Amino acid sequence: MPTDTSPFHPGELTAQRRAGALNVAASAGPFIRDHMPGQHRDFFAALPFLVLAAGDAEGRPWVSLLEGPEGFIATPDAHRLILHARLAAQDPLAGALRAGAEIGLLGIDLASRRRNRVNGVVRSTRDGYGIHVRQSFGNCPQYIHPRDWHRAEAAPEGAARVTERLDAAQIRRIEAADTVFIGSGQSSGAGLATDGYDASHRGGAPGFVRVAADGTLRIPDYAGNRFFNTIGNLVRDPRVGLCFVDFGTGGLLQLTGRARIDWTGETSHDPEARRMVVVTVDRVIDRPSALALRWSRESIARLRLRVIDKVPEGDEITSFLLADAAGGRLGRFRAGQHLPVALDVPGQPGKVRRSYSLAGAPDGGPYRIAVKRTARGLASRHLQDAVGIGDVIEASPPAGSFVLPQGRDLLVLASAGVGITPMLAMLHELAAEQPDRPVWLLHGTRTRRSHAFATELALLAARAPMLRMRFFYSAPDAEDRVGQNCESEGRITARDLLALNLGPRARYLLCGPPGFLADLRSGLDAGGVAAEHVITETFGPSG
Repeated sequence: MPTDTSPFHPGELTAQRRAGALNVAASAGPFIRDHMPGQHRDFFAALPFLVLAAGDAEGRPWVSLLEGPEGFIATPDAHRLILHARLAAQDPLAGALRAGAEIGLLGIDLASRRRNRVNGVVRSTRDGYGIHVRQSFGNCPQYIHPRDWHRAEAAPEGAARVTERLDAAQIRRIEAADTVFIGSGQSSGAGLATDGYDASHRGGAPGFVRVAADGTLRIPDYAGNRFFNTIGNLVRDPRVGLCFVDFGTGGLLQLTGRARIDWTGETSHDPEARRMVVVTVDRVIDRPSALALRWSRESIARLRLRVIDKVPEGDEITSFLLADAAGGRLGRFRAGQHLPVALDVPGQPGKVRRSYSLAGAPDGGPYRIAVKRTARGLASRHLQDAVGIGDVIEASPPAGSFVLPQGRDLLVLASAGVGITPMLAMLHELAAEQPDRPVWLLHGTRTRRSHAFATELALLAARAPMLRMRFFYSAPDAEDRVGQNCESEGRITARDLLALNLGPRARYLLCGPPGFLADLRSGLDAGGVAAEHVITETFGPSG
């Protein structure tokens, strides 16, 4: 059973067990904090809007968007958000955000596909809302459709239309949407940090949400961070709120109702769905031109990239070398960023979108991604089996905030498995621009034969005299000679990083599966490493 220090409540734990995510509760703890780290504070402060989830006077969940002028979000410290804006009078949450009310917030930048979440309690302020943070954590960028935003000329909001069911025009809007925001909540009655509301994003191909003949909405649940915040809430309390945004007009279609979980996926219309959330609608509020913000996908640059080489790298990893299909020069990226790709996979109703870390030099030459094949990986199997040299794929410009810290502080790069890919780009950049910057690379894999990019790492070490490397083999076979100068048997631990004795200014960049990152982050924290000196990047959903 959870305690007041557990990051998950009983509903989330039940959902995790039901879905077979048995180790998430233990591994996720370091990622769900009771405060906002510096990166999250900076991210929130730069946003033009937030997604809010809370309950109205009758306890029904609703989801809304709160927009404001530049700088309307302030983070005076790691435990507080101050929002210098208020919801419009027609918003179903306008009268609900009083002092003491529980609230879930989602900060999402559609252009860069970053998102972070906060759950907390409303505090009194003079000109908006103050939020005391109970939980703060990030999410991966999968299923976010990139869009740029701009502000339209301010105009009075049109009259809201309130009904008990969806009409035909509203159903068409829902079935054309590629994004929905979901609000859910639960309470133990004991005032735990896990109590309250959660605001979440769901995305897919246009039409991924369907409206059945009986008026219920069918929302697919794809592979994600395996926290099961939304579904866990719905296990405890089936009440749910939905918000569909008309990105071209600023209109909001807000719904509240009740949900049930189809764990078998028998009602699914989507082969990628692991489960379905089936929502019965109780009330609909249709608010045309509710926002001054507008979003456009056309303004996001599109890249057409031709595969010019395809190389098996071991351990089910294949690298793809990509050049501009028109023969131009690709732009530089920041070492550590990822490349969002959009694939035409036969049998899929729309583009299959995934993000893969860029693994080559960030100097404007060909891009390189490394793709690990997974059993249920729709995209990874398509790339490895069906995409060959000469084929063209679509992508968005490189994005992501897992990048090298500025300055000359000591660096420790620790990775496991395919987590080596962003580290490769970082080492290329360091070798070219800061060859005398002290760097340690610690990388874990199963065996010497599964050690992808080993030759390339050796060449990089020769170019950067201050680079030291150590490799860990978790399952060495009889042909491996573990115990040489830079090789060890077992897995990387925080003790191995701390044993380097690099002092308080060292910066740690960690990339790998959630359990690997959780163990390292917990150990570094216990060893006295400042939280702001640790930057992590976890794997997204399989495939």
